[in-house]
Amino acid sequence: MSFKVIVPAYNPGKIWVSIIQSIKSQSVVPDDVLIIDSGSKDSSLSESLNAGFNVESIDKGLFDHGGTRNLAAQMEPDVDFIIFMTQDALLLNPFSFERILAPFEDEKVAAVCGRQLPRKQAAPIEVHARIYNYPEESFIRSSHDISRYGLKTAFLSNSFAAYRSSALVEVGGFPSNVIFGEDMYVASKLLGAGYQIAYAADACVYHSHGYSLLHEMRRYFDMGVFHTDEPWIREMLGGAESEGFKFLASEYKYLLRHAFWRVPESLVRTVLRYVGFRLGLMHERLPMWLKRRLAMNKGYFQVNREKM
Repeated sequence: MSFKVIVPAYNPGKIWVSIIQSIKSQSVVPDDVLIIDSGSKDSSLSESLNAGFNVESIDKGLFDHGGTRNLAAQMEPDVDFIIFMTQDALLLNPFSFERILAPFEDEKVAAVCGRQLPRKQAAPIEVHARIYNYPEESFIRSSHDISRYGLKTAFLSNSFAAYRSSALVEVGGFPSNVIFGEDMYVASKLLGAGYQIAYAADACVYHSHGYSLLHEMRRYFDMGVFHTDEPWIREMLGGAESEGFKFLASEYKYLLRHAFWRVPESLVRTVLRYVGFRLGLMHERLPMWLKRRLAMNKGYFQVNREKM
């Protein structure tokens, strides 16, 4: 079984040394570790080179969630599987790679999502998001499960995910110029092509975000833009609203049990999430200057300004 690891990076900071160590200590050794660096100014570039990793430098303005990953996937060596990570995902133990690759023993499995655990300094709202989205039980889903799980059937996160290279090529790879959700896009394509998506609960990384209120709204704005610009995903899997209500109900119950004093903050976040998402859904009617102010991934509208 041959595989390579791809990590887009831009000023990852102090955690990068720990991530390098976690990659190099794995029980199975990748054929290649490729870092796509978007002009880092910290010490991460030299640290990656000293670790023996291959580094490909690109202009920050050219980074694209899907297109950049396609570029990296096409670089040598040719391998059976590709593991994607983000620069802030810290592997839990030496078996994370081995376990995320294990479901590929089933030839119908085209992608595997690893489990993300909250970082040690995570606040209660941040902790709940990981508990809700990344359960303790592993599973495999196919297009036959859409009627039951809807949008969650295609749940996949490139913060720690593995792909069967041949299947990724078959569905055309990652999309270029998407504001958000290149992983869900590919997962939906794979399901439509008859493949299965696995979730490996025993393949873990520490990865979570403590978003500010403004960042929360911007993230949901990007999500709304994605669903508007890729309407076929909503047609195939259903809308995101019903899943959003389930998430909110779970969040309130969790906070009432573990951190009731954060409920007011959660209510404010709920309003901002909803406003951000609805604005994203109607972004085609918004002026360009406002879209750039609202978006987390502002470069999307710079690249796509002519068609928007």
